Amino acid sequence: MPFSPLPFNPEHSYQDLSDQLFAPCEATPVRAPQWIAFNEDLAEQLQIPQELWATDEGLQVFSGNQTPEWATPAALAYAGHQFANFVPQLGDGRALLLTEVLDKHNQRFDIQLKGSGRTPYSRGGDGRSPIGPVLREYLVSEAMHKLNVPTTRALAAVATGEWVQRETAQPGAILTRVAKSHLRVGTAQYVLHLRDYNLLKRFADYVIDRHYPELNNSEAPYLALLESVQLRQAQLIAKWMSLGFIHGVMNTDNMTLSGETIDYGPCAFMEAYEPATKFSFIDKRGRYAYQNQPAIGLWNIARFAETLLPLIDDDPDKAVAQATTTIETFQATYEDFYWKEMSRKIGVSDINTAKPLIERYLNLMQAQQIDFTQAFRFLGDQTPERAQRLFENSDSWQLWFNDWQEATDNSQLHQVNPAYIPRNHLIEQAIQTATNHGDLTIFNRLQTMLARPFIERDEFNDWFEPAKSEERITQTFCGT
Repeated sequence: MPFSPLPFNPEHSYQDLSDQLFAPCEATPVRAPQWIAFNEDLAEQLQIPQELWATDEGLQVFSGNQTPEWATPAALAYAGHQFANFVPQLGDGRALLLTEVLDKHNQRFDIQLKGSGRTPYSRGGDGRSPIGPVLREYLVSEAMHKLNVPTTRALAAVATGEWVQRETAQPGAILTRVAKSHLRVGTAQYVLHLRDYNLLKRFADYVIDRHYPELNNSEAPYLALLESVQLRQAQLIAKWMSLGFIHGVMNTDNMTLSGETIDYGPCAFMEAYEPATKFSFIDKRGRYAYQNQPAIGLWNIARFAETLLPLIDDDPDKAVAQATTTIETFQATYEDFYWKEMSRKIGVSDINTAKPLIERYLNLMQAQQIDFTQAFRFLGDQTPERAQRLFENSDSWQLWFNDWQEATDNSQLHQVNPAYIPRNHLIEQAIQTATNHGDLTIFNRLQTMLARPFIERDEFNDWFEPAKSEERITQTFCGT
């Protein structure tokens, strides 16, 4: 379907597909909303009217207290495998899609409230969010954007002036999330579960029109759609791995069809390099540990393939054979992206030369429990002093360093390897001071630091180092 370029002209193309895919729903008003943050750069890109930019009018809209005439709030339906267990109906239990907009580059985005109250899919929940998960998602999603990782974005964060009951009573908040779409592998699973072939075809065509319009000329568009989603997810997970990022809850309802990172509940960045690292409190067996993310990506893609089988070929056996052939390329595709990302991090352009150097370096990092971010950042220094200190000038490191110096052909590594990441203990400090004292000083300072993650600045020297032993955060929580 055509998407015409218009100035802030909200549309609702997804709702036009079928009323089976969403439930109309209004946000639940809150008592005393206050601004936490507003993203003016993103608002300018989205052509949001300036009367909503951190104003009283904007506060009413982004708290859910007022529904503007251009919004048609709806909770989206989806299914999902949660820790490998299929649930045929999940859906937005605490989120509402307000509208779609075309940005100044004619790209389509969803604008969604998250934490705005109960919906028909709340499954007994309160539909609210404590302030902690809102601050975490705002900081981490915007940091991921600055780190050049495809991601949903944060447009606004608002305190509700109300309490949310979890293990304890906590201040409530609402996030305004922006995404290229909120369509997930779990959405496709939901549509398949409806057993309506025509709707399944319309849905797949919509995904192609919105995210992969180049496939409209393909002789086999639905197989090509599988290939395209697989390609973007392989590239995305390679970027995660190259930064030490651990998503924490890679259920199929948390894998987007657009290739963006979505849902930052129990996410974290690894510090000391250990492939088995996990943080999520609910991931008891480490299904979504750092080292497992590529395999889980493949598993999720296989579930997406299942939803497309009726469209790939009328003959079920042929459809399975074609989809299987595509899926079997995932690992090689991922590894190609991964080794390219990692080769850039050490400045060695020849992959065959880079790969053994990277493997040796990671082994050294694991053996000595070296901070992932600093280990790569310090390679971009003009002198080796900081790296020497990091590895305590060990013989094994010195041998590796000499071999690497002979192979490297890029001195611009500070443009590739960040100085700053959203370290767990810093996010926790921001959350605790906001929760316990209503103080956003640390949150605001983190925003400033993470806005330019590749540039070291003296004023953030105190936040450059990994957590001390007493500061380490070993478990993260969803907040639902």
